[in-house]
Amino acid sequence: QVQLVESGGGLVQPGGSLRLSCAASGFPFSTSSMKWVRRAPGKGLEWVSSINNSGVSTYYADSVKGRFTISRDNAKNTLYLQMNSLKPEDTAVYYCAKGAESPRSQGTQVTVSS
Repeated sequence: QVQLVESGGGLVQPGGSLRLSCAASGFPFSTSSMKWVRRAPGKGLEWVSSINNSGVSTYYADSVKGRFTISRDNAKNTLYLQMNSLKPEDTAVYYCAKGAESPRSQGTQVTVSS
């Protein structure tokens, strides 16, 4: 059974940084592409970033390019999202998901506010 558990969210001031983690189990993590998506208050799901199974190829939404970095540790079955220069518009619940699947986990809340 696929299980994904996000952590690392919190309240941060504009310009600050956070590092999100996603612990994966129940499927072959090292052979799966992964992604981060987010849902801002009152809005739909927005794709943020993807990474291929090896971690060599990464992709970003224009809204986060240059500020966020996706990475993975296949030995630890963990996906990461380093978020720098955070803006109030980054406030959302962040989810990790496998491949093309929709998120099925609880997510982690990120709030950017002074």
